Amino acid sequence: MIYDLLIAPFTQFDFMRRALVAMIVLAFGVAPAGVFLMLRRMSLMGDAMSHAILPGVAVAFLISGVNRIAMSIGGLIAGVLVALLSGLVTRVTPAKEDASLAAFYLMSLALGVAIVSSHGTNLDLLEILFGNVRALDALVLTIVAVNTTVSLFVFAIIYRPLVIECVDPLFLKTMGRAGAVAHLAFLALVVINLISAFLALGTLLAVGLMILPAAIAKFWSRDLTRMILIAVASAILSGYIGLVVTARSDIPAGPAVILVAGLFYFLSLLLGSEGGILRRLLPGRHLEA
Repeated sequence: MIYDLLIAPFTQFDFMRRALVAMIVLAFGVAPAGVFLMLRRMSLMGDAMSHAILPGVAVAFLISGVNRIAMSIGGLIAGVLVALLSGLVTRVTPAKEDASLAAFYLMSLALGVAIVSSHGTNLDLLEILFGNVRALDALVLTIVAVNTTVSLFVFAIIYRPLVIECVDPLFLKTMGRAGAVAHLAFLALVVINLISAFLALGTLLAVGLMILPAAIAKFWSRDLTRMILIAVASAILSGYIGLVVTARSDIPAGPAVILVAGLFYFLSLLLGSEGGILRRLLPGRHLEA
C-alpha cells in the first residue's frame, strides 16, 4: 500500500522520475535565493520577476514554438531587461523600486498572455503559465542542472556581501562598486532560478517554490545556514509530495507542489519554534527556581 502510493509512480513512469530529479536539483538553486529575497524584504520582487519573464517566453514561443532552450533564453532576456528598466526608473525618477517593478510586471504579464493567446492554443497557454510535468525531458533537466550549478557557484562568491546587506544595507552602500555588483549579481541569480522554476512549474507558480520554503524556514530557525538548509529540504519534500498528489489525482504538478508547500507553511505558522502561533500562546519557562 505504502509502496504503491509513495514509490510506484516513480518506478513506473520515466517522466515522473525526471520530474522528481528536476524538483530536487531545482530546490538547491531556488531555496537559497528565496531566503535572501525574504531577508532583504524583496519577496514581492520575486513574484514580479516571475511574471516579467513571460513576454520573453511568449516571443520565443512565437518564433520557435515549444522550444525549451529558446523559451529559457527569451525569459532570461526579458527578466534582465525588466530588472534593468525598473532600476533605471528608480534612479532617474522619484518612483520607488517596488512601484516600478509592479508597473513593469503587470505590463509584462498582460503582454505575454496576449502574445500566447493570439498565436497559440489554450493548451499552450496553460502549459506556459502552469507548467507540464510530462515536458520535463533530458534537455530541461540539463538546463535546470546548469542553472543551479551556476547559482551555487555565484552564491559562494557573493555570500558575504549578501549577508552584510541583510544585516546593514547602508554599510554595503559605502563599499561602492562591490555592493552594486553583488546586488546586480543577486538579481541575475533570481532571474536564472526563475527560468529553471518556469520550466518545471510555469511562469505563474515559479516563484512559489522560491518564497514558500524560505517562509517555512523562518519559522524554524534564525540561523542563516540552517534557514537555507530547511528551505532546501522543504522545497524537495514539497516537490516529492506534490508529484505524488499529481500521480494520484487530476491536479497538475505545478499547483500540487505549491499547495503542498502552502500546507507546510501553515503548519510552520502554527507549530514553528521561532514565532509560531502555538509557541507564542504556550511559551516555555524563562526562569528556573
